[in-house]
Amino acid sequence: MDKNKVFAISAVLLIILGVAMIYIGGFYAPKVILPPIITGVGFFIIAWVFNSFKS
Repeated sequence: MDKNKVFAISAVLLIILGVAMIYIGGFYAPKVILPPIITGVGFFIIAWVFNSFKS
């Protein structure tokens, strides 16, 4: 596997994990809990950085 494929797979996995964290933290918590939502957004930012390294 080359570097671009590894970055693409890890970015997709991080996006899926980010969506799952935001969904669980936003809808299944008894009240709005910010740490899971902030962590989910952090996964999106990390995935964006991986995509920018792909060039």
